[in-house]
Amino acid sequence: MTQADLHFELSQHRLDNGMHVVVAPDHDAPGVAVNIWVEVGSADEVAGRTGFAHLFEHLMFQGSANVASGEHMATVEALGGTVNATTSSDRTNYFETVPRGALDLALWMEADRFESLAITPENFEAQRQVVKEEKRQRYDNQPYGDLLELLVAQHFNPDHPYGHLTIGSMEDLDASSLDDVAGFFRAWYPASNLRLVLCGPVSDDEGLALAAKYFGHLPSAPKPERAPIAAAEVGNPVDTSVSRPVPHSLSYLSWATPPAAHADVPALDLALSVLSDGHASRLHRSLVKRSDVAYEVHGGMLTNRSTDSITTMISRPADGVTLEQVSDAVLDGLARFLDEGPTEEELARAVAQYERDWLWDLATTSGRSDAINEAWLVHGDPHRLNTYLAEVLALTPDDLRAAAAKWLAPEGAHRLLYRAEAPR
Repeated sequence: MTQADLHFELSQHRLDNGMHVVVAPDHDAPGVAVNIWVEVGSADEVAGRTGFAHLFEHLMFQGSANVASGEHMATVEALGGTVNATTSSDRTNYFETVPRGALDLALWMEADRFESLAITPENFEAQRQVVKEEKRQRYDNQPYGDLLELLVAQHFNPDHPYGHLTIGSMEDLDASSLDDVAGFFRAWYPASNLRLVLCGPVSDDEGLALAAKYFGHLPSAPKPERAPIAAAEVGNPVDTSVSRPVPHSLSYLSWATPPAAHADVPALDLALSVLSDGHASRLHRSLVKRSDVAYEVHGGMLTNRSTDSITTMISRPADGVTLEQVSDAVLDGLARFLDEGPTEEELARAVAQYERDWLWDLATTSGRSDAINEAWLVHGDPHRLNTYLAEVLALTPDDLRAAAAKWLAPEGAHRLLYRAEAPR
């Protein structure tokens, strides 16, 4: 056991109906987090029926047998709690943090909507229109709104499970029926496909008893099987260039990198931090501070559970510098990193940033419960929450260089040049 090993108490259970439960006691916490992951995301949608996973993120707040539309969120907030939901390619997440005295009520409301969600023509049509308006606001009428779609298209064919955005196709939603939507709920929302994490001032025995009390009566059904998802077809690097009415031109370099659970992901994450995280990063110092080639350089990873992830390096060229020139400068800096590797000082800075961010996320019951569910889904083990940081802190400069050399070859980079249209 190393100094970086954490000691958050976790207990793992399975109810008779197949629902999975983790209780993470924290008796000093001011509130208890209720975090439910449904093991379905946009990657599980079939062609012609995209957007359903995200649609349910909205429908789940539209009422159930004993809770009126909108009352779930209103009740939690009236009690001083917080509540929300999110959707990704791999899961849908429903979560709230409430005072300890409201835990029974929160669990009762959650169970009620999983048992008797009001999938009515009126609710379906209303939320279909809400999603369409969200698409207009966040994608169609937003600067850089199509950037993610263009980036994903460089790595996946449109018919690949990860080849469409989580929000889905508005044409698909328009063509779908109430029976289609209800069938999606029946297929993917049984108790056996739910992972509940309770984190806060609740003991293991009490948490399990509450889970059984409120969710144990949900019908038992076999866990749905995900269809096998093939790796993306690896082809030659793709160059894409578009012009849009946006404030600044941007260069996106991207690579196909391994799935989220792969052993190289922590080293790649730290390598990106050394290269492009903050003003002390290597590319910021060389391209922004010293040579006036770029105004900013950033890196990021879009991790996928079941197929290739996407790793990006984003740069904004300085005045008088073309997108091609700033892209080449980033690749030159990457090539030097692959030759030299990070220094001990660069690694120490990246590790300190990672440790700070990781511990900050775990400091609250809401952040910790979400991290538990992520470790559970991605790695198959919620207890990995306690060991993951030690794995990261054990990485060496050679580990970072080797992972980057394997996955971030400069000649393998896709280029997406997003040009700002000249003012008219």
